[in-house]
Amino acid sequence: MKIISRKDFIPIVCVIYTILSLTKIILEAVFQRNFGVYQENLLIMLFLSFLATFVLSQHYRLSHLPLLLVALIQYVILIAAVMLMTWVSGRMTELHPDAYKDMFWSFTIPYVIMALIYYATLFIEIKRANQLLMQMKEETAHENKQKEQS
Repeated sequence: MKIISRKDFIPIVCVIYTILSLTKIILEAVFQRNFGVYQENLLIMLFLSFLATFVLSQHYRLSHLPLLLVALIQYVILIAAVMLMTWVSGRMTELHPDAYKDMFWSFTIPYVIMALIYYATLFIEIKRANQLLMQMKEETAHENKQKEQS
């Protein structure tokens, strides 16, 4: 029996990498008293990844709305969070004049790519589930027809 299969290999690598990165950041901060922009950026990326994944996972709550509207609502929520984080950090440190534009593009490009992959995968899974459902209905109808003829 395999514990790590081909299907979960990449997610396991990602989890291990995340744990190692967080451990490194924490150890550097505690023992070397070193917490700089690099470590802060990694933590922000982790937070934004968590937030974006959470928001994407909630799409089913808006399933009564058109998919494009759901994706737009999700994006607006997330970009508002990014801009709020940028604004808050601007209250603590001086920001580059292009900070908001840079954060917009740094978040938007990966988010759009990942959201497209997510929704394409979701569409494929729904299509596969519908095909299985239709197959089960056909088999049930065929069995019922055979019972009636007997």
